[in-house]
Amino acid sequence: MFSTVRLSLTTLLALGVSAIAINPVTFSSPVLAQTPVPSTTPSTTTTANFTDVSSDYWAQPFIQALAARNIISGFPDGTFKPNQPVSRAEFATLIQKAFNQQPVRQIGASGFTDVPTNFWASAAIREAYETGFLSGYPGNVFRPNQQIPRVQAIVALSNGLNLASSDAASSVLSNSYTDAATIPNYAVNGVAGATQANVVVNYPNVKQLNPSVSLTRAEAAALLYQALVKQGQAQPLASNVAATNYIVSSTTGGNQTTPGANDIVSLAASNSSFSTLASLLKTAGLTETLQQPGPYTVFAPTNEAFAALPAGTLEQLQQPQNKELLVKILRYHVVPGQLTSSQLSSGQLKTAEEGSINIKVDSANNQIAVNEARVVQPNIQASNGVIHAINEVLIPPNLTSQQPQGETNQAQTPDVTPGRATRGGSSYVGVAGNIGLGGDSALSDGNIAVISKIGLTRTISVRPSAVFGDDTVVLVPVTLDFVPRTVEPTSQTRFPVSPYIGAGVAIETSDDADVGLLLTGGIDIPLGSRFTATGAVNAAFLDETDVGLLLGVGYNF
Repeated sequence: MFSTVRLSLTTLLALGVSAIAINPVTFSSPVLAQTPVPSTTPSTTTTANFTDVSSDYWAQPFIQALAARNIISGFPDGTFKPNQPVSRAEFATLIQKAFNQQPVRQIGASGFTDVPTNFWASAAIREAYETGFLSGYPGNVFRPNQQIPRVQAIVALSNGLNLASSDAASSVLSNSYTDAATIPNYAVNGVAGATQANVVVNYPNVKQLNPSVSLTRAEAAALLYQALVKQGQAQPLASNVAATNYIVSSTTGGNQTTPGANDIVSLAASNSSFSTLASLLKTAGLTETLQQPGPYTVFAPTNEAFAALPAGTLEQLQQPQNKELLVKILRYHVVPGQLTSSQLSSGQLKTAEEGSINIKVDSANNQIAVNEARVVQPNIQASNGVIHAINEVLIPPNLTSQQPQGETNQAQTPDVTPGRATRGGSSYVGVAGNIGLGGDSALSDGNIAVISKIGLTRTISVRPSAVFGDDTVVLVPVTLDFVPRTVEPTSQTRFPVSPYIGAGVAIETSDDADVGLLLTGGIDIPLGSRFTATGAVNAAFLDETDVGLLLGVGYNF
């Protein structure tokens, strides 16, 4: 009996650990020009809710808007692959879908020698050439499968839309880009025209063009949307949308500078996203400090981040007896020196509170984490430093046992809200199939099950389920939900997973009902905003050790 328990427990833990420790693996294969449709080409199904484009992803507004217009599309697995490079053939296809320009020239009867008539993008390449957007290379070749550099894409839009600079091109570029000297001579006028038209979008550093770097799908969406805005075919993004920080303006070199008083405190006070922070800085008496020359890097919680604190916490932090605690918390968000997103690297940073924060930089997904918070808007430039907006309040480790003092103890009670989302994702109810792996109850056979996840706190969930059969088993585990991480088993498949492990009770409902220990471990996989796929290994220690694999889909609530 005990050997069986040890074996099941070892198997369960191995599965749980492997789910948590999966590392991305990338495979790539060349795509030949004569291939009818390359495997990296998106499907014709479009959606504005791609699983790998979060609501706070820098290019989300551009991607969402073009997906709604059917200019761009996702892949069959529900992803967009925003960081995947774009080929010249793919960019020609995007141009064909986005614009309706009149031909300005004719291609020869034989076309390009490396674009056969049955090539999947042949018509789009012909149209992009004849409308003046794209040109070929010497020798009458187009190189359709070559990754298109950013500078080529910008010049293509500038040529096709007849964008011209009203000022000296060299002056426009030197004022706008720190790497202006690396722009090829043939592209100087085209890039200057696109810059003055507000077509160029640079992430993460608005003043760095990176002309020779391959264009990504996210960057293509941003450039195309801004080109449509220039044509009057799309509305400019609202000024309070984070993505506008990366749109280049030739008059300022970027949209991040606020005229007049633009120190850190003034920017926080003038930005509707930081009104709570500005008020707390005043209460703590830190406004004068953060108006000094510095420079400083501030990881600034948004209003929503402060609102997510346990009930009563914010009010009590503003009481006079809690001023010292408030000062410590706010100083924990300040790092001496100016560090833009491109200068941040994974590791520890010392804060003004003498504590350390942990920075994690995910270059592949253009995401930055600070402890468990996420940067939702980087590089808000101030005269005495830089602000990075974050979605959670950072709490110094040495203050976790301290609570604000007040007339009530509301802030001391756990933030338990049944049905809330945890850091692993939304709560849900759904159905599943059970695959029996050993034992003599319904859990050990192939059966249908109902499943659920009910979030209790940010990290804890209860996941009641019932596996139906001759000996129906009810499972009630309490789980620890881990933060999502990205899994990339192949270059064609990429998705986030949220592991969880836990324990609870298993109840067998037959005539000789039995109750035993339950161990569980699994992963949740978001399928858009409404559904979550889940898989879990359950081991119930009843009369025998019953082990089953549950695979199901839940509806988020």
